[in-house]
Amino acid sequence: MRRRRRKREIEVFSLSFLDSISCGFGAIILLFVLSKAAEPTVIEGVKEDLSGLLRDLQEQKFELRGEVSVLNRELPGKKQQLSEEKIRLARLQGDLSEIKGEFDASKDMAQVQNKIEDQLAEAKQKLTEEMKRLLAQQTEVPPPDQLVGGIPVDSEYVIFIIDTSGSMVQASWPQMMQKMEEILDVYPKLKGMQVMNDMGQYMFPQYAGDWIPDTPGRRNAVMRMLRTWYPFSNSSPVEGIEEAIRRYANDEDQISLFVLGDEFSGGVGNMEQVMRRVERSNQGFEGKLKVRIHAVGFPAVMMSSAGMGNTGIQFSMLMRELCQKNGGTFVGSIK
Repeated sequence: MRRRRRKREIEVFSLSFLDSISCGFGAIILLFVLSKAAEPTVIEGVKEDLSGLLRDLQEQKFELRGEVSVLNRELPGKKQQLSEEKIRLARLQGDLSEIKGEFDASKDMAQVQNKIEDQLAEAKQKLTEEMKRLLAQQTEVPPPDQLVGGIPVDSEYVIFIIDTSGSMVQASWPQMMQKMEEILDVYPKLKGMQVMNDMGQYMFPQYAGDWIPDTPGRRNAVMRMLRTWYPFSNSSPVEGIEEAIRRYANDEDQISLFVLGDEFSGGVGNMEQVMRRVERSNQGFEGKLKVRIHAVGFPAVMMSSAGMGNTGIQFSMLMRELCQKNGGTFVGSIK
């Protein structure tokens, strides 16, 4: 009995094991069959993706070929342009080297010359009190390089008062411009300048009551403006002189007035009154003159007729007295 029971148990175990093995093999076979069935769908999707990628790559290739063709056509011109720029750069470098060589050679000389010129200009314009006293007492004519047409140079500020009447414009204008350039040349470094006509009208109204900066550009602008600057004039410098003293005179600055004209229309009887008015307005602290008055007379009207009624003669008489009493000099210009 015991032997039969044991044999039956062994048979039952053996059949279960075989069933399990069979099921496992069946499952493997089923998975294999299913994977083979899905393979064409996957491959087809991969083919489509690769086909799209290939088309994109071909399009990019065609675009790149087009760009390469354009660049190849432009390349010779760019090379030529680069070569020309290199030649130009080499030429400029040569010019720069030459300029540097010239600058290094003349640098020391230019510095010395500029220093000497600055010292000379300052020496001409700055006088000590003792030098002023000696200048007032001396009877000899100063050296030519200290004069402008016989007028001493000793001021830091200069005001030009120009007769813009018809007689001046028609007969003496080029000569007047030449004299004005000569005056400016002898004053290389002014602190300021001003230009007005004999009526007190300013050449540059924006600087009325102020000083025109003394620069090469401003000097050129003044001379250019003079070629066509003809404001109304009554042929009398009195108004311009009074305006200049009223607006600019003080007890500190060294100021010179340069009157350039050919007529005084106020008459001989008014000369004394004019001189008293100017004398009162020009008196500064302790009797010191606020401005120095110089004048340059032009001969057109003076030579037109003789006698005290001649406005040119009246101008020379008035300005000679005004200049003498106000520390200046009157000069008659000769054509």
